[in-house]
Amino acid sequence: MYINCKGKLLDLNTPKIMGILNVTPDSFFDGGRYTDQEKIYNRIKKLFDEGADIVDIGAFSSRPGADLPDEETEWNRLLPALELVKNEFSDKCFSLDTFRSKIAYRAVADYGVGIINDISAGNLDPQMFATIKDLQVPYVIMHMQGTPATMQQNPQYDDVTLDVIKFFSEKLARLHELGVNDVIVDPGFGFGKTLEQNYELLANLDKFKILEHPLLVGVSRKSMIYKLLDSTPQEALNGTTAVHTIALLKGANILRVHDVKEAVETVKIVEMLKK
Repeated sequence: MYINCKGKLLDLNTPKIMGILNVTPDSFFDGGRYTDQEKIYNRIKKLFDEGADIVDIGAFSSRPGADLPDEETEWNRLLPALELVKNEFSDKCFSLDTFRSKIAYRAVADYGVGIINDISAGNLDPQMFATIKDLQVPYVIMHMQGTPATMQQNPQYDDVTLDVIKFFSEKLARLHELGVNDVIVDPGFGFGKTLEQNYELLANLDKFKILEHPLLVGVSRKSMIYKLLDSTPQEALNGTTAVHTIALLKGANILRVHDVKEAVETVKIVEMLKK
């Protein structure tokens, strides 16, 4: 349970925090907040100051119903943040939330990004697996039924937990054949799942240990929390902390979060409980 980010080993036996930086105009919680370089710099600094181990940069919204931007738009949104990664935070670990192999390659090779986080697990760009093989960086593969534009249109499973585990087993086999072994799995909460299916996945999260790969959980302020509580993303921090606690007790190795300080505190409490 180690990953190598830019030559530094991250020990995932103690859960790590991935802070979210959305450089988008339309993300469901913080869209439009971080669109100039000064605000991006301040956000990155705050995430690391509060205890983030990784900062995950994304330039497109993957909320339900979202249309994906073209490659040039995605790259132009990323560029101010990538320049800071290279010039101001070169000693830190960053991941890039992208499904496009060309963007992944440029960000790693030219700007020092250390991890690629792919919501489609290679399904939206058939060149992504070969690109990861060439880059030899840790690779997050997420389960999503359909695309962001279609994923919440009546998602269907025989058994959501077993179906998602089977999906990962097939993806991991292909990646291992290519010599890619530094892979992190993300069940994709909210990506092509009903509210009930999300909580079924959460209840069975410990079953993902059979894959013998680190487990990333991204539930921060999502609709599975605020719709259940009849609230809003802005009011969903308490519910997020409750779900984070359950995820950690069931074996999550990385939490992808908007609120780093609160997530760090949650990890400390759960780790004390485990001793």
